[in-house]
Amino acid sequence: MLVILATHPERLDSLLSTALSDNQASQEIFAPYHRQTRHLWLLIILWAAIYVPALFRPALLDDADTVHAEAAKEMLDSGDWVTMRVNNGVRYLEKAPLTYWTTATFYGLFGVSEWTTRLTLTLGVLALSLSLYVMGRRVYSSEAAGLYAALVISTAFGIFIFTRFLIPDVVVGLWLTLGLYFFWRTLEESPPSRLACWGLAATIALAVLTKGLIGIVFPSAIIGIYLLLTGNLRHLLRMRLLSSFLVFLVIALPWHVLAALRNPWANNEARGWLWFYVVNEHVKRFLGTRFPKDYATVNLAAFWLLIFMWLFPFSAFLIQAIGQLRGKLGKRFTDLDRRGRAHLLFGVWAFTILLFFSFSTRQEYYSLPALPALALLIGAWLAAEAAAEPASSIRRYGRISSATLAIVGVLAFIVATFLALQSSSPPAGADIAELMKHNPERYSLSFGHFFDLTPEALGAFRGPLLGTGIALLLGTGLNWIFRRRGKIFYGNLALALMMVPLLYCANLGFVRFEPIMSSKQLAFAIKKEYRPGDVIVINGIYEDASTINFYTNQRIHTMGGRENNLWYGSLFPDAPQFRENGQSFTRLWSSPTRVFLWTEEDRAPGGLMTGNVYEVARSGGKVILTNHLK
Repeated sequence: MLVILATHPERLDSLLSTALSDNQASQEIFAPYHRQTRHLWLLIILWAAIYVPALFRPALLDDADTVHAEAAKEMLDSGDWVTMRVNNGVRYLEKAPLTYWTTATFYGLFGVSEWTTRLTLTLGVLALSLSLYVMGRRVYSSEAAGLYAALVISTAFGIFIFTRFLIPDVVVGLWLTLGLYFFWRTLEESPPSRLACWGLAATIALAVLTKGLIGIVFPSAIIGIYLLLTGNLRHLLRMRLLSSFLVFLVIALPWHVLAALRNPWANNEARGWLWFYVVNEHVKRFLGTRFPKDYATVNLAAFWLLIFMWLFPFSAFLIQAIGQLRGKLGKRFTDLDRRGRAHLLFGVWAFTILLFFSFSTRQEYYSLPALPALALLIGAWLAAEAAAEPASSIRRYGRISSATLAIVGVLAFIVATFLALQSSSPPAGADIAELMKHNPERYSLSFGHFFDLTPEALGAFRGPLLGTGIALLLGTGLNWIFRRRGKIFYGNLALALMMVPLLYCANLGFVRFEPIMSSKQLAFAIKKEYRPGDVIVINGIYEDASTINFYTNQRIHTMGGRENNLWYGSLFPDAPQFRENGQSFTRLWSSPTRVFLWTEEDRAPGGLMTGNVYEVARSGGKVILTNHLK
């Protein structure tokens, strides 16, 4: 072979040319796959850098966090995966079960801990990010659009903050993303495939099992409004409605039937699961007449404006992204190009959810299922910006937004540095609760305790403040520099990487707040002293100190009346007795039974405690008292 090539050099040239052309062709074929692999690794590494360290700290929080975690734990302990219970046997019927099923499964596999409690939502964020990557890439026929949409949601401030406690809204966003992707496929296929139609039905059913009736209300409203606006309502007849409805029923119906059968009408107060779950927890909650009314409602203007905070930092481009909807309303489906149809679908998706809660009671995090739609719009705009000519208007708008964001970064750095330098170091061993004021009227909001911060308390947050300021200064500054040089990808990457230290600092803030927002240390103090037969009493409602129940594994008695989420479960004949009033508590305290009383320092019921009073532990403005030592 070597002799032939040596004597016939033209054959060597031919072989080399063929090899080079084959190599070039293979690179062209496999280049998209290599690019997708790099993008996927980028998204996974970024997600891990943000979310994995936050799995382990802080402790689980009082109220919704440990109420929901306790429901999952007792589900695993009891083996009853239909009727949820908390406080060692009290029925907890107000929530759909899917989040608790997955959390209980992780408990069974890896044990009960903080990180296994957060694993459901943490993996949900990863799944949502990857789903947006696939959806943006395919719907917009743009690798960049999918990547940027995924970066937006992976680094969004609101997504991170509202996965610090166990609420299912980010998972609802995941099911909506998958469901509307399947719906998009039905629009592109002729006729729509079974996979697309049945996939849509399955995701609606999973959303119902995650968050209740809004799981069917949201996708149905979004699809109906979209088809109405595009004059394409006849498309519903092509969507295999009968078989799709059967798929929905197979997934969603069994738990609802079993829950109704196992929690029947017990008396005139306990009117059965169906009334409580459908009427009280859905209809009356929407109307603001739910009992008990244990939550506040966010101001409507704040609810809308907070979207910019929840999507930070890429909310700097939100106005331009929404501007893509101009000219799309009033056009028929056939008059819109593929990109226009996608813009309109995502716009309808976001505004349907936001408008729905504009006429209802609302919490800050109720907007979370709308964020994936806005992330897709932002991702599409960022991809268009990167592909545009340097002198185009879209590039100019991008530079204006990046300059505005850089100004915000500079101001935030100045403010954070000023506050950090002006704050005084708290005394060694000082309880942060002693440095803060109290606004109990705000605590029904998700972040009501942040209104308690005083200049003195900021000393405990000096490190996170400085870290946040530096991250914002560098990230927004680099984004502005890169955009001025036309390097859009690197500018967006700088913003995404900025959020790694910034969100780490945000989680450190939660760690600093732990003594106030959690009773874990007090629970451990009780657990160390607890003996069978002792009684734990909360001077308040169950949610005030639900971490005591979770970490001690003991039932807690309450002195907070019926204004809590256990009132309905307590009406059933099999409900354990856990309520105390003034008289029963006084008798209990003066009896030989040892009592551990959890109470806020300034609310101790001194007039009800006759005899000896001993302090067991104190933390976060709360104290554990007992009537008997060992």
